[in-house]
Amino acid sequence: MVSLARLRIFLWHGYLLGGTGSNVYTRALARAWSLAGHDVTVVCQERHPERYDLAGARVVVPDLPDGLLPVFVLDRYEGLEAKLLQDFTADERARYVAANAAVLRDLGPVDLVLTNHVLVGGPVGAASGARFAVKAHGSELEYSMRGRPELERWGAESLAGADAVFVGSAHIRAVLEDVVGHVDRVHEVPPGVDVDDFVPEDRGVALASLLDEVARDLRDGDERHPDAGNAERFRAFFAENRPTVLYFGKLIENKGVQLLLEALHGLDARAVIVGFGDYRAELEALAPPGTLFTGALEHRHLVHLIPLCDVVVVPSIFPEAFGMVAAEAAAAGVPPLVADHSGLAEVAVGIAAEYPAGRAHLAAFPNGDVSALCERLNELLALPADERRELGTVARRAVERNWSWPRIAERLLEPFSTGR
Repeated sequence: MVSLARLRIFLWHGYLLGGTGSNVYTRALARAWSLAGHDVTVVCQERHPERYDLAGARVVVPDLPDGLLPVFVLDRYEGLEAKLLQDFTADERARYVAANAAVLRDLGPVDLVLTNHVLVGGPVGAASGARFAVKAHGSELEYSMRGRPELERWGAESLAGADAVFVGSAHIRAVLEDVVGHVDRVHEVPPGVDVDDFVPEDRGVALASLLDEVARDLRDGDERHPDAGNAERFRAFFAENRPTVLYFGKLIENKGVQLLLEALHGLDARAVIVGFGDYRAELEALAPPGTLFTGALEHRHLVHLIPLCDVVVVPSIFPEAFGMVAAEAAAAGVPPLVADHSGLAEVAVGIAAEYPAGRAHLAAFPNGDVSALCERLNELLALPADERRELGTVARRAVERNWSWPRIAERLLEPFSTGR
């Protein structure tokens, strides 16, 4: 029997703590577990952990052999050489796993190691010698493992020794089984949302707070940081109270931002596009006049930017593990409109269940359908402001019920309330 009163937990993550996706997941989970009284150590590649509130969780940064970092999408990382996982040699993979597992072993006795990503988190957890669980995020499955038998077998072998495997949605459960075969001890636990940070906010307060956060931004030209000059652009943009649509996430083709920009050409509305990625130049060329690109923003910006907008759109054309962006928008009291597929659809269903009769269709649109996206955006933006705010209020209710971080953090530990 393992007592859940206080656990010593190592949370292994191969990447950073800022940005989107699994980075934010790791940071938020470390904070939630720490606030719940657990002793948490995050093992990751974040060079500036002081920038994040981890509620006392410790951060340890392993040295990587030859500075090589296996990734699923090529980005730049401070002090490291990013290389696609599928391009690693077997020796490079083995050395990377060994270096990370050695750090976990050196940290001492632990009740649980939770590793992110089937690869290479599964092998790291297995090599640590500790009781371990793996969180599948989906990017590793779709971008690097699918269709590569050697990596698929490696993932399956590593998961066989895990005490638990977590997936964020029924969609990712199906993808996992499709890529690596049948997996035992799979638990479906969605990511969480910080409902204390993402809250409805008065427009004037939101703008002033956003500008305060912008004043803290680094101005070093790094694509992972906000664009220089955002303060002036935000002031000018929000001086006029026009219907505003927000997208935030990576600027890559699979995220479908081009569909949103195409839909906007048929609407009396403007857009704010937040994020970084190799598709930005193409998106800027497609954008209607008046579109504001901001570069990458952190949660500290987004909690104030979202309430300044009327609708948040998640137009991804590629399967997603979970609709985190949609859930964060809803928590901030702004109706999300998402592509109706994969993990996004599961969030849309939860939100639509709270909507009044006749409005449920406004939570999602058919994947890739620009006309439907345009029509539903137009319908949302044409609603009286108080009715649109009411949709945001009930959407937040769905988030509080299903996806708050304290509840999610608790659910992730439920399989360890007893021994194997």
